[in-house]
Amino acid sequence: MSTKKIDLIYFNAGGGHRASALALEAALHRQAPRRHAPSWQVRLVNLFEVLDPQDKFRAVTGSGPEDWYNKRLARGWTLGMTQELKLLQAAIRLGHPLLVRQLQQHWLRTEPDLVVSLVPNFNRALYQSVASALPGVPYVTLLTDLADLPPNFWIEADQPQHFICGTPRAAEQARMLGHDAARIHSTSGMIIRPEFYQPITVDRAEERSRLGLDPKRPTGLVLFGGHGSKAMLGIAQRLAAATQLILICGHNKALAARLRQLPQVAPRLVVEFTSDIPYYMRLADFFIGKPGPGSISEAVQQGLPVIVVDNAWTMPQERYNAEWVRENGLGVVHGSFRTIDRAVAQLLSGLDAFQASVRRIDNRALFEAPEILGRILEQASAGVSGTAQEAALDIASCS
Repeated sequence: MSTKKIDLIYFNAGGGHRASALALEAALHRQAPRRHAPSWQVRLVNLFEVLDPQDKFRAVTGSGPEDWYNKRLARGWTLGMTQELKLLQAAIRLGHPLLVRQLQQHWLRTEPDLVVSLVPNFNRALYQSVASALPGVPYVTLLTDLADLPPNFWIEADQPQHFICGTPRAAEQARMLGHDAARIHSTSGMIIRPEFYQPITVDRAEERSRLGLDPKRPTGLVLFGGHGSKAMLGIAQRLAAATQLILICGHNKALAARLRQLPQVAPRLVVEFTSDIPYYMRLADFFIGKPGPGSISEAVQQGLPVIVVDNAWTMPQERYNAEWVRENGLGVVHGSFRTIDRAVAQLLSGLDAFQASVRRIDNRALFEAPEILGRILEQASAGVSGTAQEAALDIASCS
């Protein structure tokens, strides 16, 4: 019985797509196929390395497209991203024939048995290239956002493909675009790393004391992704006298240095890059950060109510996330971090109720997704549907 090759498509813009791909890779390795089914070979595929194997973009500009995007996030330069997204999508449409040809050549060389996209914006080119190069190979889009940002962001219309959706909102969006319910698969949340499911074993009071924190004082964890954000400076300044903080700066050493230099009254711990975010979350009582789908899902998984903002600087694909926090009573949403002191007071005044709402969220997506992918592979092995064959023929005739 031959091994089935599963390709997970990601890129490094923002970090969340790669993190989800790595988490899913780990889960697929742990979760064996059903009895008598072929074994799985999981391969991580960086989309930009496929489209630009010689790294010409970096040779011309001095940095990769992902680097440029991540630097903007770190500096808080997110205003106007809605308009820039439209320009990006227009450029992708303009280059669609070339993208499809490049991807077709890649699939013909590597011959996957299942392709899983964890990236937005490129799903039309990805799907059409798979369907035309390898008819019968199933294509899956796994949304790493809580909802789609139509049009042409995560969910493309008129593609007989599969979707894995982490919220009822996303699944309904797929249905509204006419997708077959049999190809829309729901999970109970976002894909997060296996470490966030490990039992909490640390002695919080002892560990806080060891790190210079007050073991009895309410503690906020501040996190803005792997590259931090200058917004953390304002948060630390406004909460310097009242709130004990753990500030995770990621790769941003300059930000960490500036945070350590700020005057303080309440204890403060500044942490540079660490892969042990679950450990620090277990020492905290609540989370402060941007409404990224991964970070708020990780915080909720660790039992932390959240404080996030929703304003013109919030990235368009993350605006529904603030609504999700409100709808589920998972924390406090303000329009600016300038009112972070009031947001913290509001959250602490209702902390018991927020914690109870957080405990009601039971996210098992990391374990549900491999089961879904296993079923899709089994169905594909049983035979290609007439709809998929016709779609492949139609695409091939247009290429």
